[in-house]
Amino acid sequence: MTADASVPLPSAIPLSAPAASVRRTRVVVVGAGPAGLTLANILRAGSVDCVVLENESREFIERRPRAGFLEEWAVRALEGRGLADRLLANTVVHTECEFRLAGESHRFPYAEVSGQCHYVYPQPLLVTDLVREYADVRGGDIRFGVRDVEPAGIDTDRPSVTYTDAETGERIRLDCDFVAGCDGARGVTRGCLPPEHVVIARHDFGVGWLALLAEAPPSSDCVVFGIHPRGFAGHMARSAQVTRYYLECPPGDDPDNWPHERVWSELHERLAADGAQPLNEGKLIEKRVLAMHNYVVEPMAYGRLYLAGDSAHLLAPIGAKGMNLAIHDSLLLGDALVAHYGKGDESGLRGYSRTCLRRVWQYQEFSQWLSEVYHGASSGDPFRAGIATARLRRTLGSPAAGAGFAELFLGKDTDY
Repeated sequence: MTADASVPLPSAIPLSAPAASVRRTRVVVVGAGPAGLTLANILRAGSVDCVVLENESREFIERRPRAGFLEEWAVRALEGRGLADRLLANTVVHTECEFRLAGESHRFPYAEVSGQCHYVYPQPLLVTDLVREYADVRGGDIRFGVRDVEPAGIDTDRPSVTYTDAETGERIRLDCDFVAGCDGARGVTRGCLPPEHVVIARHDFGVGWLALLAEAPPSSDCVVFGIHPRGFAGHMARSAQVTRYYLECPPGDDPDNWPHERVWSELHERLAADGAQPLNEGKLIEKRVLAMHNYVVEPMAYGRLYLAGDSAHLLAPIGAKGMNLAIHDSLLLGDALVAHYGKGDESGLRGYSRTCLRRVWQYQEFSQWLSEVYHGASSGDPFRAGIATARLRRTLGSPAAGAGFAELFLGKDTDY
């Protein structure tokens, strides 16, 4: 039997993807980090329907090691919205930091100077709290493990986000009024902004940082910054049994170049100071090299798409600002959307990008200033090293300079 040439063989029949199931919500929040979850909780409290899409599992985001310092204004803002009960019950409060330079230890009492403090609360714990509040307590809609997220129509009054359900493989389209891009530096939403509409400003610090987590109790009751010709070193408590360390290294270095013995040898060397407690050594449970660069997307909105957190701006961990800035964005965006739906007030949405960027650029400037303090001594440039030392000694010795540093370090009154 021969095939009829006028009838295509089955293998030649064009195949098309099945149509996506269509559902409706007011706001689609892409990404379940601190930015997306803070925003989602504000919307839920304000009776604004939203759906949160996250490509990782709940277990993953609740364990992913990230930042650990919250500025007091951020904690008070979360507290005022009923999102900080567990944080306040379990946090450790820091009121000082310590600089170690040329074998000397210099304490800086920033709480005494500024009236504000830092709260040590690892990001995975905050994410766990925010997921629990949004999904378990307030009954919010959050979908984990989604794939192939595709925003569309953001320059129209009928935007949508399509994704693949991880369990069923079904394509689902969420028609909405607004899309909140909270999916971080590697997410998809930032790429939806047309290149002719945005400027992405970038800065490369020219160094790498080896980020380490050690199963070892903290060796100081505060954050320690080691300024050393061999490179910067940092010590930050994460819990009673886990400590975050940083070591300056060449950009793009391989973590395998840093075995246990070398890591601890360099930490002992770079954090040495007369009278300092010896470091508590322990097993290294995380070891990765960070690319130390910053960027800012300006403006942070286009059409019906609003960016928040790392999707809009990236801060290297030099000043411990990233999580705080993400929360700031989400507070502004959440309030703006609630005002839009509740009062017909468009002013918050119109001014969102402009208002956010004032703080973003202040934090970027502080990050660059502090980078010179950290890295000048190891730059190989005697002039930069001298400037860095002078900058630090002035900060520590001058009440006026110290007050300015504390204001920026704590994020106090930085919306100039």
